[in-house]
Amino acid sequence: MKNIMHKIGKISSFLTKYIGVIIIAFSVLAFFWRDGFAWTTKYTSVFLGVAMFGMGLTIRMEDFKVVFSRPKEVLIGFVSQYTIMPLIAWILCMILKLPTELALGVILVGCCPGGTASNVITYIAGGDVALSVGMTIASTLIAPLMTPLLVYILAGTWVEVSFWAMVISVVKVILIPVLLGILIRTLFGKQIEKISEVLPLISVVSIVMIISGIVAINAEKIVSCGVLVLIVVAIHNLCGMGLGLLAAKIFHIEYSKATAIAIEVGMQNSGLAVSLATANFATSPLATLPGAIFSVWHNISGSVFAGIRRKGLTPGHQAGQIQDVHRDDVHGCWK
Repeated sequence: MKNIMHKIGKISSFLTKYIGVIIIAFSVLAFFWRDGFAWTTKYTSVFLGVAMFGMGLTIRMEDFKVVFSRPKEVLIGFVSQYTIMPLIAWILCMILKLPTELALGVILVGCCPGGTASNVITYIAGGDVALSVGMTIASTLIAPLMTPLLVYILAGTWVEVSFWAMVISVVKVILIPVLLGILIRTLFGKQIEKISEVLPLISVVSIVMIISGIVAINAEKIVSCGVLVLIVVAIHNLCGMGLGLLAAKIFHIEYSKATAIAIEVGMQNSGLAVSLATANFATSPLATLPGAIFSVWHNISGSVFAGIRRKGLTPGHQAGQIQDVHRDDVHGCWK
């Protein structure tokens, strides 16, 4: 049994590492074989809930200590997350005069919490993984309030936004699954530890299904406006990482922590954006497209950014980072 779990763990680690490539491959497949993936859009919230539950299973109570032991860095990351990304999204929509549905999708992405893939990318970059995990936890747990509020304020000029309907949606697909996962991890820690290597595999499948379904039902629209969405998404993501890094430097945050903040700010939980668009704006199906494309793009750009930042580490600092990071710190990072 242990050998089987170990083999599955290796497969899981491989898929997590190359999640961007896998998403691209399945997106291409879904584009040409639409009937094979279109059905998944009916279960977008379920798939995201599974991914968030998996995230919760990897969170230990001691992880919350990071929020209190490094309040300055967590606060800077948190404030940057919920100001830089939403404002950039809104500015891009205004400057480029995006169609209503696309504008809504871009703003939804900008108002979401940090994506858990940021933890893996931070690890690859030699950044402070514990800080990255702490920021992800903080932004995720406050998302039921911040995400609907920001969408209500910024997207209200384009469409009618129901604040409370969005709050309920975020609570259902983010807060409840994460808290349930944390509870089960707390009660059955030893048992969960035995299957911890399998958890990323479950969530990788969930995220791939979400994105593939969106590509399948929007295939024709991707042909007509896919390039525009990709350009907007790329600018949004790169500005987020760049300004996140600038914010960290302004407050004199040291290199590895600044790396974590920049990555956390620039990488969004775009799966949530897709889920919210599906659940709350059913009459605007194109609003799901920016989130789907962001999921692909931020894994690619994040990996490139990680390589650049890792080269900036001194040999001693780089070795220290690797020794200080436990492998199970990044088990929850697949989205």
